[in-house]
Amino acid sequence: FLHSLNLKMASQGASLQNYNNELVQSIEDLRQKREEVNRQILKEEEDKAKIQKELSILTDRLQSLNGSLIRKTQARNEYDKTIQETEAAYMKILESSQTLLHVLKRETVNLTKKRQGSD
Repeated sequence: FLHSLNLKMASQGASLQNYNNELVQSIEDLRQKREEVNRQILKEEEDKAKIQKELSILTDRLQSLNGSLIRKTQARNEYDKTIQETEAAYMKILESSQTLLHVLKRETVNLTKKRQGSD
């Protein structure tokens, strides 16, 4: 009976040792998987920080360009307005010059007729 008990306990001890070995191996596997995930997290956090910095730089550039575009668009609109006003004034000057020329020609003809009539 004792011999059979010793064999049974030895068998249970061996099984317990096998379970222990498997448990230790499983924990080690989980730790390795955790470390791999942790490395990935660190890499992605580094990538995220780089992208945030680039985004900040690009956002600043975008704001600068928007400000520049607003100022330049206003300047262009002022040029357009000045050109329009100048062209309109120039057309009036041309019309006035044309009218003045017609008046001058008519007066010259009238003066010539009067002079010829008085001769």
